[in-house]
Amino acid sequence: MIYNLSARLKQLRQEKHLKQEQVALLVGVTKSAVSAWELDMRQPSYEALIRLAELYRVSTDYLLGRTYSRSIDLTGLTNAEIALICELVASMKAKNQKLEEFI
Repeated sequence: MIYNLSARLKQLRQEKHLKQEQVALLVGVTKSAVSAWELDMRQPSYEALIRLAELYRVSTDYLLGRTYSRSIDLTGLTNAEIALICELVASMKAKNQKLEEFI
C-alpha cells in the first residue's frame, strides 16, 4: 500500500481549490479515477502520478509518503529573491516553533 497517497492527493487538491473534475481534466483521467485515488480504492498509473506531481508542484516521493518536505520551484528567480524566500521560510519556522512551545 502506498502510504498516505490518498490523503495527500485530497489535501493538495483542496489547497489549490480544485474540484475533482478539474484535476481529472488537467491530468487526463476521469473524475471517477480521481475519486478512487482519494478514497484509496485505486492507485494512479506512473504517468498519472507524474502529472499529479507536476500539477501540485511536489515530488513523486512526497506524494508517495517517502518524504515529508515539499519542494518549491525557484526557477527564474534572482539570487536576492531566493534569499528573501529562504529568510521568510526560516522566520515562519521559528514562529511556529515558538507557538508549539506554548502549547
